[in-house]
Amino acid sequence: MKKIKSIKLLSIASLLFLGIISCDDDFLDKKPLGVAAEGDLGAGGFEESAFGLYGKLRTEGGITDFSKVWFQSIRSDDAAKGSTVTDAASLGNIFDSFNYDAAEGWITKGNWQGHYRLIYACNDLVDAIENSGLTDEGTMINKAEALAIRAFAYFDLRRDFGEVPIILNKVQTPADEIAPKSTVAQVDAQIVADLTFAKQYLPTTWPSYPGRATKGFAQTLLGKLYLYQENWSAAANEFSEVMSYGYNLHNDFSTLFLQEGDNSIESIFEVQFLRLAGVNYSNNYWETQGVRGSGTWDLGWGFNVPTQSLVDAFESGDPRKEATILYSGQNDGYGLTVPSSPPLAQPYWNKKAYTLPAERTEYSENKNHWANIKVLRYADVVLMYAEALNEQGQSSTAVDYINLVRARARNGNNSVLPDVVATDQIAVRNAIKQERRVEFAMEGERFYDLVRWGDAITVLGPLGYQSRNAWYPIPQFAIDQSGGVLVQNPNY
Repeated sequence: MKKIKSIKLLSIASLLFLGIISCDDDFLDKKPLGVAAEGDLGAGGFEESAFGLYGKLRTEGGITDFSKVWFQSIRSDDAAKGSTVTDAASLGNIFDSFNYDAAEGWITKGNWQGHYRLIYACNDLVDAIENSGLTDEGTMINKAEALAIRAFAYFDLRRDFGEVPIILNKVQTPADEIAPKSTVAQVDAQIVADLTFAKQYLPTTWPSYPGRATKGFAQTLLGKLYLYQENWSAAANEFSEVMSYGYNLHNDFSTLFLQEGDNSIESIFEVQFLRLAGVNYSNNYWETQGVRGSGTWDLGWGFNVPTQSLVDAFESGDPRKEATILYSGQNDGYGLTVPSSPPLAQPYWNKKAYTLPAERTEYSENKNHWANIKVLRYADVVLMYAEALNEQGQSSTAVDYINLVRARARNGNNSVLPDVVATDQIAVRNAIKQERRVEFAMEGERFYDLVRWGDAITVLGPLGYQSRNAWYPIPQFAIDQSGGVLVQNPNY
């Protein structure tokens, strides 16, 4: 654990502390002992501004906080609101039952505003660089970081809202952020343009700065967008290149979401969290998903809990089930027994948000404020590559990549998770769908996968989903502020 802490400290001290200077995070306005602060780094005039973007990834709403859970996980058949019946009941009705509400002012507004504030910060850096006339390597890397992060924000918005305004200018007045919606194709084209530049200039690794955008991050996100477009060949080309950069699957899925799995060989992109004495480099993302109990079992707010459908989706003996589902009334795997339900409000909890009992003792803190958020990991690259190959008719090759992920999951226990042997395209497609569901359970992929596969009506329809629910309505406050320039999504 000491090695992990030192790596995180080096990264956060530079990336996040300099970010908080730019992001007005007064609650962290201190210089940690023995680490870099503003003015300490001499890598170039835009280095500190670039670092500020990573702080905003952690602090802006909707990107890595409580809002993300509602949009990216609770809408799927794998997750439910959780907590107690009455806690945030109106939000449960909105996101669990697909009664979307454009006027909802906490989660929806936070998601929209947070993403655009991040975009505006990226625009500020791009504008400063372009006005400087500088084209040295360091400056181009900083510009590439800004464009990669901007593309990431637009990709999120595109998945949630569909048609959204493209704003590339520096925002100095309220009028600067008023623009009509662009089509999904136009948003996609902007994402492609940003990531094409980014992949040209970003390095493949940042040995001293884990968590910083890399060429692999830009190309994975680009390949993912191509996958959503069903541009299978272009997607496969991006993933194939990413697979040559030295990534691999972490050796043990059961430790992937513990601290020892942070910034592992599987990491494509992670938002860095760290708990230090007196200082919290984190937000409420994991805290909101911890077991909602009392005393030593007051681990969080209890939201985003696994459904029975997810519990039943794992194949018999799949070790990932034990690493994903935490059961009330059963052993936690680390020598403690979780209280029963009741008194706990839920039978299942998200174990990927759980922490080692020893860590809670060490930090004198029950709620998880130290595990990174894994935004993109190599297993996603492998399974998306398999999907792109299969859809081009290369099913027998695609199966090899599915089996790589299954082999890691069984971790040497060959009595569970046998290899997929089917080579029929439909059978392989179904195998990929199953593998993605259990591999990324509770990580925010399932809802979007169902929508892009055309399976959402069949799977989510019984929960209230309708075709219009593929896109969330544009928040009403944004329409009002635009003076009618923004128009609502269809059928809302």
